[in-house]
Amino acid sequence: MLKYLSKRLLFAIPTLIVISFVLFALLDLAPNDPTGNLPQTIPPEVREEIRESLGLNKPFHIRYFKWMQQFFINEPLNLIEEVTGLEIGDSESRLRVRSWLTRSPVVDLIIERLPQTLWVVGLSYIVGIMIALPIGVISAYKQYSWFDQIGTFISMVGFSVPTFFTGLVMILIFSVGLSWLPSIYDTTHVVRDLPSLWFQIKQMAMPVTVLAFYNAAQLSRFMRASVLENLNLDYVRTARAKGLHDRAILLKHILRNSMLPVVTMIALGVPTIFTGAIITEQVFRVNGIGQLLITGIQSADIPLVQSLSFLFAVLIVLFNLLADVIYGILDPRIRYE
Repeated sequence: MLKYLSKRLLFAIPTLIVISFVLFALLDLAPNDPTGNLPQTIPPEVREEIRESLGLNKPFHIRYFKWMQQFFINEPLNLIEEVTGLEIGDSESRLRVRSWLTRSPVVDLIIERLPQTLWVVGLSYIVGIMIALPIGVISAYKQYSWFDQIGTFISMVGFSVPTFFTGLVMILIFSVGLSWLPSIYDTTHVVRDLPSLWFQIKQMAMPVTVLAFYNAAQLSRFMRASVLENLNLDYVRTARAKGLHDRAILLKHILRNSMLPVVTMIALGVPTIFTGAIITEQVFRVNGIGQLLITGIQSADIPLVQSLSFLFAVLIVLFNLLADVIYGILDPRIRYE
């Protein structure tokens, strides 16, 4: 297993380098101008000075290698210094990836927004998995029953209706109509006591429910199809012929084999927790990573968009590797040499 992980990690390095080059090239070729949002009264020579201060007058390859040095070397060194308290070289002269809009380090902006995204999107993903897996298993085990019919209908609705529509409907019902829940997420709120904790729960209720409903709708159908595929295999009939109870067959044999394809879907969905739910964060004004990405795109903040997009690619590669490892744990027949 260790040898396999080493090979995969070594293969991931050139893969991520190619991804970083493609992202940098595409965003560099995009018709975005960081001075486009400035007032029209600013003279052209001042705009040119601003572009020069941002390094846009330099050739493509120099800007790309400068960004790589800042992102792959300088930022990890700064992070190690902050975590351990050690001084590695001259940190004051070390260049960092900075946002064109705020002039703040991009990594600091991401770390600042990440807790809000993890609270809302992360919790909704966990809730969605906890709801989807048992519903999918029961629906497959009781195929064509009333439970399966209702579950299929609700799943199709949840999968078909976009999250912005579901969010707006919940705002109209629970915020405007009943005045039970706040419609705007207060990211400055701090939990200090039970009343503040109750307010935090109330403001998280709608965005978490919207995202959990959407995630559960997709995953439950996938889980149902996987269980149905295993129900008709030979090993299930053999186990029944030996006199094993259906519940024991389901829990000890079918469920474990059915989880193999589901693990990939769950693992590849985890990066979305860290990148945020762009639409839902917009609807409920959650000041998270998704909102940060939208702001970067609207303001043509190329360093911010590049860094967020590349981090998303890194997370996909890592969690794809994690899914392969979990395969070996769930299925003893899989051996990585």
